[in-house]
Amino acid sequence: MLCKALVGVVLSLASLVNSHYTFPSLLVNGASTGDWVNVRRTDNYNSNGPITDVSSTNFRCYNQGGAASSSTARVSAGSRIGFQANQGVYHQSVTNIYMAKAPGNVSQWDGSGNVWFRVHEIPAVTNGGSSISFPAQNVQRYEFTLPSSLPAGQYLVRVENIAIHGASSFGGAQFYISCAQIEVTGGGSGNPGPLVAIPGVYTGRESGIMLNIYYPVPATYTMPGPALWRG
Repeated sequence: MLCKALVGVVLSLASLVNSHYTFPSLLVNGASTGDWVNVRRTDNYNSNGPITDVSSTNFRCYNQGGAASSSTARVSAGSRIGFQANQGVYHQSVTNIYMAKAPGNVSQWDGSGNVWFRVHEIPAVTNGGSSISFPAQNVQRYEFTLPSSLPAGQYLVRVENIAIHGASSFGGAQFYISCAQIEVTGGGSGNPGPLVAIPGVYTGRESGIMLNIYYPVPATYTMPGPALWRG
């Protein structure tokens, strides 16, 4: 009986790990640049575990544990970039992508301060309370086009997948986060904003973060975060 119980625990833990994920790969015009090459290796690169504390410094790029730094990919403004997960995104979830312009060499910058702007979102889809669906679920890639007016320079690009399958109470949402390093060339004269700090952008009680997606089914869904900057 004890052996069977131990096997059950091991299988349960394996199932838990398999249902979680990381975003180790940067995509540039549809091609992966490799795992942890241009993406800063996150502290959960082995465990796949999420962040649940939106006030933690680790909420920024999830690499406060001394993980190895990454190299910086050169991309032109107007390119299509994104992130690839290490497996299909299993949970009911929504996704934000933020960017922050480094004051110098991005590989030596931690992304602190009111420097982040939101550039892309994949929200939940509702129809007045009858159903809710999640386009960010059961896919492996999140991609968007860099605005052609984005100023040239070095940036952190941060993917934030928010799993809300257990978000009916405070702290129940799970955040899966990675930050990539890019250098934008051929940029324009846009003025990205509004700018926010991470951590600091959320309290954890936003309607898009703390909610019950099962009953009653939400009539609407509002993405957390500042207004999108589209260039």
